[in-house]
Amino acid sequence: MFDKLETYLEESGHFRSGRREREEILSEIRSHILEKTEREFGRVTDESLARVIAGFGPPRRVAARYVAEEPIIAPVYRRFLFRYTALLFGAHFLFTLAAVIFHDSYIMFPIFFVPKMGPFEALVYLPTAFLFDLGAVTLVLTLITRSRKEIALPWPKFSVDLDEVKAPWRRVRAVVGAGFMTALTGFAAYVFITCRTIFVLNLDFSAPRPLFNPAVGYRLSMIVLAMIVAGMLAAVARIFTASRWVDLASNAVSLALIGLLLRQPFDAPFAVASLTRMAGPIRKLAVFFLLCAALIVAIEMINDLVVIGREWIAKSKPGGPAAAPRA
Repeated sequence: MFDKLETYLEESGHFRSGRREREEILSEIRSHILEKTEREFGRVTDESLARVIAGFGPPRRVAARYVAEEPIIAPVYRRFLFRYTALLFGAHFLFTLAAVIFHDSYIMFPIFFVPKMGPFEALVYLPTAFLFDLGAVTLVLTLITRSRKEIALPWPKFSVDLDEVKAPWRRVRAVVGAGFMTALTGFAAYVFITCRTIFVLNLDFSAPRPLFNPAVGYRLSMIVLAMIVAGMLAAVARIFTASRWVDLASNAVSLALIGLLLRQPFDAPFAVASLTRMAGPIRKLAVFFLLCAALIVAIEMINDLVVIGREWIAKSKPGGPAAAPRA
């Protein structure tokens, strides 16, 4: 028994799954090492084995030489990864919205469990839900691939492949959009610098009438200004690139800022007496619209992730089709 050889084989076995497959590979590696040692040194000793093992390379690389490369998910099933993840996450989002509005919990074992939560907790919960959905779909598609069975996976006939969407006049629209967002950002910044808030009831900057109390108006204005600036930067970036990563980053920032808006205290926020009496209903209405905005942004993020995933899959295929133009 040669301890150095057994240790090397044990380390190599860590990189292979399946007991039967691992034993076959390790037996073959052991035979190759022993044969090479005898051929080069005449007899097998700890010293000669150490020199041969050193020439074989790291255990992980050696284990990879003896196994044919197999995809984790078969190419025919890869397009379903983002489709089914989007469907599951859409259901997660709807039930999360219901949990926030109706203050109730929902469970559909073993697909998901949505506890009763507030608006901010929902924004923290949703990314975790997306990762769970992606992992669950990946696991199922991996098991289907390993079964080596031809399984026709269902998908609604009314769905439209995003790859088929055309994008005429993309550059013109990008320039117009960037110009509009730049003008909006400049105007909002001017109002904020002049009035210390962007929420005013009149445009008489010499005697502005703020909608909110100074502290509340300042905080909300900073968050909304950050959203506008993020939108402007994304619009300018679209002039030079059609990458979906721009949209994904912009939507991620917007979702985080919506979460900050939902976390803001809303106790006696108005500077107008008539609105102060209606603060409760106005808060509920504002939360509803912010959650709707979060839903729209989340759908856009799913759209971006689907397109990015398909582009990555297309590029990973030898001679695969070129990435589709963006909408």
